[in-house]
Amino acid sequence: MHRDIQLDNWTAICSIDEIVPNTGVAALLNGEQVAIFHLADHADQVLAIGNYDPNSGAAVISRGLVGSVGERIVVASPIYKHHFDLSTGECLEEPAHSVPAYRARVEAGKVWVCA
Repeated sequence: MHRDIQLDNWTAICSIDEIVPNTGVAALLNGEQVAIFHLADHADQVLAIGNYDPNSGAAVISRGLVGSVGERIVVASPIYKHHFDLSTGECLEEPAHSVPAYRARVEAGKVWVCA
């Protein structure tokens, strides 16, 4: 019997201490820019979405402001202030302009993102 096995491709990005709580950093992961955010209320929680803002055409998501809209944890892009859900990558104002979301975790003090 043939089985398709998908292996996870996790990459260590940085130490969790290198990301100030409630801010983001950008990383290059397999040729794609990823924005990684460290949430202040959760010492070891990180979320990752695409860093390229399709509304402005610039790679700036990692420099946005972290906050919430209702129950959703979001980042506001620094250019046009569109809100991106940090769990799903959905753009709240323009869902057609959503960005990819990536699995992220903290293990042994390091931030890991899955391509």
